[in-house]
Amino acid sequence: MNQKKNGQNPSNFMMKEFEYYIKQGEPSRKEKAQIWQISIGLQDVDRLKPSEYLLENAKENIEENITIDEVQRLIDSYYKQQPNRQNIENKRTEEADKVSARIAEILSDNTFSFSPVEYINS
Repeated sequence: MNQKKNGQNPSNFMMKEFEYYIKQGEPSRKEKAQIWQISIGLQDVDRLKPSEYLLENAKENIEENITIDEVQRLIDSYYKQQPNRQNIENKRTEEADKVSARIAEILSDNTFSFSPVEYINS
C-alpha cells in the first residue's frame, strides 16, 4: 500500500484529488473534501500519516459511495484483520486513520459549531 502514483507520495496524491473536489465539485462533495483535508491535516500536526486505505475510503465518502460511518467500520475492520501490525509506525498510522475518521464524523455533523464567540461569552 505504500505505492507511489505518478512518482508522488500516495498521501500527497490523494490530497491533490481532494483539492479537485473543492475547486470543481458539487457543494456536498466540496464540503466533504474540505472536512477530510482538515481531519487529515490535524493528524499531520502530530506527524501522523494516514494509510492509503483511509485515503481511498475518504475518496469513496466524498463521492458519496459510502457514509462516514461505513468509513469508520471499514477502518476498524481493516485493523482488526491485521493483528500483526505491532511496529510503532503501523500503530501511528492506525491512530491517524481512526482519529481522522472520527474528526471527519464530528465535522460532518451539522450541529457541530466551533465559534470563539461561544467561548468568549462563557
